[in-house]
Amino acid sequence: MTTNEKIQFGCAPIAWTNDDMPELGSENSFEQCISEMALAQYTGTEIGNKYPKNPNTLKRYLEPRNLQVASAWFSAFLTTKPFEETEKEFIAHRDFLYELGAKVIVVSEQGRSIQGNMDTPLFKEKPIFTNEEWDKLISGLHRLGELAGEKDMKIVYHHHMGTGVQTTEEIDRLMENTDPDKVSLLYDTGHLVFSGEDLDGVYQKHQSRIKHIHFKDIREEVLKEVKENNDSFLTGVKKGAFTVPGDGMIDFTPIVRTIYESDYEGWIIVEAEQDPAKANPFEYALMAKKYMDGIIPQKNFV
Repeated sequence: MTTNEKIQFGCAPIAWTNDDMPELGSENSFEQCISEMALAQYTGTEIGNKYPKNPNTLKRYLEPRNLQVASAWFSAFLTTKPFEETEKEFIAHRDFLYELGAKVIVVSEQGRSIQGNMDTPLFKEKPIFTNEEWDKLISGLHRLGELAGEKDMKIVYHHHMGTGVQTTEEIDRLMENTDPDKVSLLYDTGHLVFSGEDLDGVYQKHQSRIKHIHFKDIREEVLKEVKENNDSFLTGVKKGAFTVPGDGMIDFTPIVRTIYESDYEGWIIVEAEQDPAKANPFEYALMAKKYMDGIIPQKNFV
C-alpha cells in the first residue's frame, strides 16, 4: 500500500468494548484491544473507558505497539447546563489529550440527546434544537474552540444520530454560524448514511472544515428494521446496524478518492460499534484494513 503521508489510519476501541453499553465486550481487556489494533497494522487509536487515565502510563502501553492517540470523545452539555460545568471538564480532557500528542478533540452536544436511551425511538423522537439552544451551542463551541486553541488544538464537531446536529440541514446551520478558526467538523460516514444524508454532498460542501474522519459502514437490512420497528439507537447497535468498511451498503471507493484528491490532512478512524460476541473485533478490524488498502489511490493517481 502506498499512502498519502498527510493521512493516517487508526482504529476505535468501541468494537472491543462499548462505552455506552459496557456489557458488550466486558470480557475484552485494554491490552488485547490495542495489541489487536497494532496487529491489524493501524497506527492510531481513539480512547475508550478502559484506557489508563494517566498520559504517561498510556504512552508506555501505546509506544511499543507504534500506536498514536488520534483523539477522544467529549460530551458537551452547552444547551442544557451552565457553560462553566462543560468548561471545567473540557479543560481536563484537553490537557489529557495534549499530553498524548493529539491535535483534535472530538466534541458532541449531548443536551437532549436520545442516543443513550434504550427505549426511545431513534427516528420518531430525535431532538430539534430551538433558536435559543442553537445560540447556546454556537457560543459555547466558540469558547471551547478558543480553549483548544490555547494548546494549538482544534475541536471537531461530531454530528451524531439521536442528537440535535444529525442531518445535513443541521450540519449546514452549524458550519454557517461558527467561526472556521474555532470550530471544525468530524465527518462520519456511518452516521450520515444512517440518517439518510448524501455522503459526497456533505464532504464536498464542508471539506475545508473537516479535520477528522470516522469510517464505518451500515447494514442496510438492519437500518430498515430499525426504522420499521421504531427502535432506539442502542437497539440498532445491538442488532448490528453498524459494521466496518467493506462489509455493508456503502461503496467507499468514491469518497476515498474524493478525500485523497482534497486537501484533507489528519486521521481516518475505522469505527464500528458492534457486539464483539457476534463480530470478532480483530477479524473485523483486519477485514476493514485489507479493504481500505485495496481502494486507497496510489500517489501517482491523485
